[in-house]
Amino acid sequence: MKTNKLTMAVAVVALLLTGASCGSKQAKNAEATASEQQASGALEIDSLLANAEALTDQEVTIEGICTHACKHGATKIFLMGSDDTQTIRVEAGPLGSFDTKCVNSIVRVTGTLKEQRIDEAYLQQWEARLKDATDKKHGSEEEGEAGCSTEKKARGETANTPEARIADFRAKIAKRQAEQGKPYLSFYYMEASKYEIQ
Repeated sequence: MKTNKLTMAVAVVALLLTGASCGSKQAKNAEATASEQQASGALEIDSLLANAEALTDQEVTIEGICTHACKHGATKIFLMGSDDTQTIRVEAGPLGSFDTKCVNSIVRVTGTLKEQRIDEAYLQQWEARLKDATDKKHGSEEEGEAGCSTEKKARGETANTPEARIADFRAKIAKRQAEQGKPYLSFYYMEASKYEIQ
């Protein structure tokens, strides 16, 4: 009986030591990953979006999976973070366009984070353009619906018609005004100064 207790005690100590060793390895791996991120100098898309307000108008470097390139000359690409709700639009700006090989690749972009605000004045101008029938229907099949669908998904939009989108924006603005005192919606995008396919 004493032998069984001694054997069990030795086994428990061995398991504890093994567990501590594995935990130590996991901690070291987590530290190494964090150091790699710092060394790479690139923000993950999730982190960028979580801190976008503080990073607006600053130069940042980000890295993510390119899910889409605008079919009209690849002047915009969309980079995804941990999932498709963590997506940011990147405009080529002074670069002119992106290589279409970016799609389905990890892309690192350095550029300036910009904020686009949608407020009541913006919505009224949009309604006026619709009424005058001068609003260009970007997103129709002949112009590449996927581009607009990708952008709408990046913004968390679910409405499809311009009128429904405007109504949805108004509801979201009212909610944000009530909760945060801000009578506008903020959408963030990057204007690239350089990029590379990883």
